[in-house]
Amino acid sequence: VQLQASGGGLVQAGGSLRLSCAASGGTLSANTMAWFRQAPGKEREFVAGIMGSGITTTYADSVKGRFTISRDNTENTAYLQMNSLKPEDTAVYYCAASGSLVIFTTPPGYQYWGQGTQVTVSS
Repeated sequence: VQLQASGGGLVQAGGSLRLSCAASGGTLSANTMAWFRQAPGKEREFVAGIMGSGITTTYADSVKGRFTISRDNTENTAYLQMNSLKPEDTAVYYCAASGSLVIFTTPPGYQYWGQGTQVTVSS
């Protein structure tokens, strides 16, 4: 399975972006998917996760109420809608997929990774 993340860019604080993660080479309808991010000099951190059904989601406290993760299993794609962006949201965002039925919040829980897309929020 290959994951392709897209949708990053430069946005002013308070703005919005929508990231997409398209899967190829297999179906991800049964997989847990997640978004992580990594800022320069920092470890990769969990942002949001969603189980295969699309019903169960988990968010990092820092993005609750601002970000929304969703998925379209017919399109084999996951999304991250990011609203009210802050400069501290600046990072490379990665999508990931796991065969687990648990939303892990650490990178070792995921077997498949996209290449990352840069999000820059200016103040």
